[in-house]
Amino acid sequence: MARLIYSALTSLDGYLADSDGKFDWAAPDEEVHAFVNRTVSSIRTWLLGRRMYGFMTYWETVPTDSGRAVARDFAQAWQSADKIVYSRTLSESTTARTRIESDFDVDAVRRLKESAGHDLSVGGANLAGQALAAGLVDELHLYLNPILVGGGTAALPSGLRLGLDLLDEHRFAGGVTFLRYSCSNP
Repeated sequence: MARLIYSALTSLDGYLADSDGKFDWAAPDEEVHAFVNRTVSSIRTWLLGRRMYGFMTYWETVPTDSGRAVARDFAQAWQSADKIVYSRTLSESTTARTRIESDFDVDAVRRLKESAGHDLSVGGANLAGQALAAGLVDELHLYLNPILVGGGTAALPSGLRLGLDLLDEHRFAGGVTFLRYSCSNP
């Protein structure tokens, strides 16, 4: 069975974006970006909410034959993966290998995990929250940035109790800390 992984670059106080919607403080440096690339190398399907999809479409146009190696490698991983976007407002995709679903169907995702021969990623705080609440997420990959932003878009849903087992941790020279957890029942 494939793993469903939720990966997020967060502030130390747990936000994906600050109260102004900015997340420039989370831009990974070369070392972190190379590490991210290694962790997404097994992912062949991305499950995305509409806003996260809008942000990630940038990677559709990054040339895979020039530029910074870390950007090129991530773009290649994005462009070669299937994308499922959950949105009630989008009617068509702007990227290749993408389909739009109006509703997040827990049973369909469970079947996808059972049949996939590769890992899947869930992106976007709202969608990831739904997947976590449904018990679909197998691993959390958190990149904690050394900054407190005091509010904004929370990386993890409130009101959810979930047991976690630390599988790996890594500290980067720039102060970012990676934490990899498996999810279990409380």
